[in-house]
Amino acid sequence: MSFATAETRDAVSAESCNPRTATYPPQPTHFDARGEFDLVVAMRHAGTRNVRVRWQLVGNPDAPTLVVQGGISADRNAAATDAAATDTATEPGWWQAQIGADGGFDLRRVQLLSIDWIGADGTLDAPIDTADQADAIAATLDRLRIARIAAFVGCSYGALVGLQFAARYPTRLQKLVAISGAHRPHPYASALRALQRKVVALGQLQCADELGLSIARQLAMLTYRTPEEFEQRFVADTVLDGAHARCAAEDYLEVCGARYAERWSPTAFLRLSESIDLHRVDPAQVTVPTTLVAVEGDRLVPPTDVHELAGRIAAPTRVHVLRSLYGHDAFLKDVMPVAAILRKALETSSFDCSNGGVA
Repeated sequence: MSFATAETRDAVSAESCNPRTATYPPQPTHFDARGEFDLVVAMRHAGTRNVRVRWQLVGNPDAPTLVVQGGISADRNAAATDAAATDTATEPGWWQAQIGADGGFDLRRVQLLSIDWIGADGTLDAPIDTADQADAIAATLDRLRIARIAAFVGCSYGALVGLQFAARYPTRLQKLVAISGAHRPHPYASALRALQRKVVALGQLQCADELGLSIARQLAMLTYRTPEEFEQRFVADTVLDGAHARCAAEDYLEVCGARYAERWSPTAFLRLSESIDLHRVDPAQVTVPTTLVAVEGDRLVPPTDVHELAGRIAAPTRVHVLRSLYGHDAFLKDVMPVAAILRKALETSSFDCSNGGVA
């Protein structure tokens, strides 16, 4: 099996509005598989629903299993695999930068399980809770006959689901790593997302779905990053484009928005955005050793919320605070600092694998 790389692209589109555009060295051969199944879920807000769960498993099948989940736009393809190549045009995974001996995940020593989020295909037009996602992951483990996982590693929305999984299934994991996620949404972040949803809804009313999604994504990029980064990258003066002013960041934002609108439906965006704001976890219900990562300048999940969460978790908890230009996107962009935290948190010698394999 070989890990594919993406072609180098122009300076605007190669930036991290799509983390899969960077190139990475080939990785050694590993087992990989993917599949899907129908699941009946008793959803927290929407009653009993039939959903389709799509999963991917990659790495050493004799090693501890980790669940790895990203933001609402991340899919099951966290790491590129031969199985994934048939329907993703051999794109690297969304967290490909962390794959390998120098990254956070050495696939000779672990195997990674990821799913597509419930609702990501746009077929579920109902309120979705992070608890519903945790239940879908538990059902996937049952389907694969994995009794217990060594760790749940979640970033952004994945961190919220990881907290839910730890609270709902404490006997099914040994450790939790939650990056840029907390037990509740911050009110400022919820207000920003509410405006993004209104933009998408307005696009739907105007029969301009792609435009609405694109603008909402552009607004989101401003929340994922920091003013300091924009000050460094987009220093050129605003210019007149015909009779209208155009600032230096607009090309970048429009590329990010267009790419997002190509892949996503309004329903998927609206329901998963709502899901973030519906999220609530009682930290006292998290009883497994936990590593939390906060980022200075994260406008969506400020470090104060992460420290509050840490103080209320009923288990040994370590907090790392990163300094980053990239704000909420630090888990994608600050590869080496994040890799160091992951390697420390996921030392395989500390895993108890006695109940982590096939049931």
